[in-house]
Amino acid sequence: MGYVSAVPPPRTDAAADAAHDPDAAHTAGAAPNADAAPDAAPDAGRRGGRRSVAAALLLGALGATVVLLASGRTWARGTAALGSDALPLTADGRAVTGLPASLAIVGLAALVAVFAVRGRSRLLVSGLLALSGLGAVLAALFAADGRQALDAEAARTTADAAAHVAGLTQTAWPHVTAAGGALILLAGLLALRFGKAWPSMGGRYERDGSPRTRTVAPVDPDRPEDLWKALDRGEDPTR
Repeated sequence: MGYVSAVPPPRTDAAADAAHDPDAAHTAGAAPNADAAPDAAPDAGRRGGRRSVAAALLLGALGATVVLLASGRTWARGTAALGSDALPLTADGRAVTGLPASLAIVGLAALVAVFAVRGRSRLLVSGLLALSGLGAVLAALFAADGRQALDAEAARTTADAAAHVAGLTQTAWPHVTAAGGALILLAGLLALRFGKAWPSMGGRYERDGSPRTRTVAPVDPDRPEDLWKALDRGEDPTR
């Protein structure tokens, strides 16, 4: 038969305070949650930064690819009179205007350079990325007519400097090019908005300028190789 004591077990100071003040017990239980809240904020910020980096890279690379591919497609069609016949003519995007393709290359370079610089330089490069996308959109939309390029092709084909194109029609490729430029523009806007929190190339290898503590390997006087290594390092092995 076990022994049962009628004396209550001793209470700690925290239990005694909780018994007299219920609000204190509630506050003590809620304290860990309050400490955990600030830790969750940096994690959410890092996740948001990674998402914005991935989105900017995807939009910029996809937009530049679309612009470069669509610029090589046929933008305009027409016919030129050659005697009693009608000669069909076509003009691709680079013949109409080479500006969207050039700006797409600039956008790709700026997209890579965003991660190679920091601070105000990153802001400037992000602005260049956005402006290259905007320029590609405007160039594709306002230069999509193609009449001048087809007139030049008609004059070259018919050997008549006064020849002009007839039956001019446009394809959908200029609008596809403008859509690619819009993707580059979105990548630039993301870089302007979230670029400050993005990593940079070689950032993990940069030194912060603080002095580094040198770890000195222990020297065993009974081992000649340790003595020689200490002498090579310029240390006094006898100390």
